[in-house]
Amino acid sequence: MWTMTGTYEEKIEELRQIIAKIEDGTTSLDESMKLYEQGAALVKQCETLLADAEEKITTLARGA
Repeated sequence: MWTMTGTYEEKIEELRQIIAKIEDGTTSLDESMKLYEQGAALVKQCETLLADAEEKITTLARGA
């Protein structure tokens, strides 16, 4: 269900969905742990995308 590809915005939306599912009170502990792991992976992917974007902006700002 949760993909590990897509744009930054799509990843953020997946994170929002994961958080909502965990917080809804009907998710089992086991499922919550799996969702947490998926969310953690998405956060890392988002951090990488942001770091890459920052690097590109820095390079452009230097006139490269």
